[in-house]
Amino acid sequence: MDVDKVKVGLIGSGNISYTYLNTLTQFSIIEMVGCSDLIPEKSKARAETFGIRQMTTDEILADPEIEIVVNTTELFNHNKVTRMALEAGKHVYSEKAMGDNYEGAKANYDLAAEKGLRIGSAPDIYMGAAYQTARKLIDEGMIGTPLLAYALCFRSYPFHAMPFEFPKAFGQRGSSITYDMSGYYINAMVALLGPVQRASGYSRFFEDRVYTNTGHPRYGQKIDKLSGETVMMGNLEFECGCYGSLAMCSEGFSPEIPRVEILGTEGTLTLPDPNYFGGWGNDVYITRVGNPGEKFKVPFTHGFSDMDPEIPTKTGKREPCHNSWRGIAVVDMAWAIRRGRPHRSSAELALHTVEILNAIDNSDATNRVYSIETRPQRPAPLKPGFFGHPTVMEASIDL
Repeated sequence: MDVDKVKVGLIGSGNISYTYLNTLTQFSIIEMVGCSDLIPEKSKARAETFGIRQMTTDEILADPEIEIVVNTTELFNHNKVTRMALEAGKHVYSEKAMGDNYEGAKANYDLAAEKGLRIGSAPDIYMGAAYQTARKLIDEGMIGTPLLAYALCFRSYPFHAMPFEFPKAFGQRGSSITYDMSGYYINAMVALLGPVQRASGYSRFFEDRVYTNTGHPRYGQKIDKLSGETVMMGNLEFECGCYGSLAMCSEGFSPEIPRVEILGTEGTLTLPDPNYFGGWGNDVYITRVGNPGEKFKVPFTHGFSDMDPEIPTKTGKREPCHNSWRGIAVVDMAWAIRRGRPHRSSAELALHTVEILNAIDNSDATNRVYSIETRPQRPAPLKPGFFGHPTVMEASIDL
């Protein structure tokens, strides 16, 4: 049966837009119409690279044929741009996170429900080869009953050491590591274990930090607390009974240290950095009862692993995450629209992430444990065994 393509417009032609456009122009269900940006030179360059239209944001919102808007603006603009698209009658998929505060994200969630529109948010790494393989192992009982989940991201955001004013995004509320990276780990754990029902924790900003680069216009001055907490430890109680910890730190050093482990009654899964889809060293390992000293590398059961990072970009210059499949959740949303089914990166999952982060921040201030109101369903698994060309792997998305 022939299915009409879903027309998509992208707002925000910055760094990550390359990867989204590179993904979305490869699938049969998507017709990528155009892109916009506050700096026209950026959208012009992206449009020329991918053979789509350079548009203004107003043109995207006014085009009656565009059904989905992909919001890849800076984080502090996510709530605003998403609301504009919803008010224009468009479904919206936002780059992570859904918004830089829970109140704004919840308002957009309510507006989408009121208007009968779909809304979703990155990250969609849990749809990749590594985490779909891990999901299959858990669902088939290979580690027994999950007991503990451990997630850590230890990295450096060395804005104090740069010789210029740090990009505006990192001078805004919600743009520190908690909102920048936590979604990868939360979405991965929810896809594996289901939703979180209670959360508490601690978060802080290092008040004594000063600009250390002599070339910085504010050298020696104290750093203002504008970019949010830079160290966070969250305690999570999953609805399934598993307990989890979520540790985020951007006060560290390079190279980044990512950790995800799921420990069960009959085995342990050691999982790769959820900033990647899998492959090229980002692999899945299992330790089983009876072989406690041995880790076994598990072959991927699903497609959508990362591609060779040495493959050059279409622009001939560095493009962040250019070898990944970021944006396949938009492909899933398009199929969901045509099939009349739920999309995997749901509004509930997007809001769940922001609510958990909000709860951890509030817990530090109030010394309370918070009940999480949102209860997203685990995203439906992809079908295993589809590898290779994008249109072949696409069949694993279309339920």
